[in-house]
Amino acid sequence: MTQSQLPRHVAVVMDGNGRWAKARLLPRLLGHQRGVEAARKVIRGCSQAGVECLTLFAFSSENWKRPPDEVSGLMSLFMTVLDREAEGLVRYNIRLHFIGDRQAFSPSLKEKITQTEAKTAHCQGMRLLVAANYGGRWDIIQALQAYLTAHPNSDPTTLSEHSIAPYLSTARLDVPEPDLFIRTGGEYRISNFLLWQLAYAEFHFSEKLWPEFNEQDLALAFADFAKRQRRFGMTGEQIQQGAGHA
Repeated sequence: MTQSQLPRHVAVVMDGNGRWAKARLLPRLLGHQRGVEAARKVIRGCSQAGVECLTLFAFSSENWKRPPDEVSGLMSLFMTVLDREAEGLVRYNIRLHFIGDRQAFSPSLKEKITQTEAKTAHCQGMRLLVAANYGGRWDIIQALQAYLTAHPNSDPTTLSEHSIAPYLSTARLDVPEPDLFIRTGGEYRISNFLLWQLAYAEFHFSEKLWPEFNEQDLALAFADFAKRQRRFGMTGEQIQQGAGHA
């Protein structure tokens, strides 16, 4: 696969940790722990392939509705993972960013997030975005609020997508919009993830539960992406003519 056939930005909903654990009569939190191992494989696989940016949906703004013991366990797992994985991210030259509303997190977790981002700030390789307490609707609302704060006297009739887009959480980090969206676990929905940014992404769904997803499955997703013709509202003939003139 050539570099031009590879997605620049991959976004992943890591679904199926709890079901993987339940099928094995294990605690749900153990499924999330195994999910971290799958995430490590995908992070390194994307980095080694030459992907510019990878965004992982780690905790949605709706996930607070889960049982309190599971939420508490996930918060502890975040702390553990940040401690354990920071050195590996630096070794692979991967820069870490968190997107989402951090205000609901404990002071210690917010501090740990900031520290880990700082540790990888010098890395020049792949950008890794972790969406935590994130929701696509929240992202659009906060972008609109930020725009109105910056332009308090703006004329609403002049408002356009080009006005709002720079204030989205991903745009503030200067990363491209996702080219490829992957969801595991046999589910076929976005679940309030990057609603604006996924407008022209190609979707790839896997029946595998997230803890089972590996480098081979990632390669299949890349191969599937390489076969797609991305038209962005144009016809296939226009795309072919454009390629012929390139």
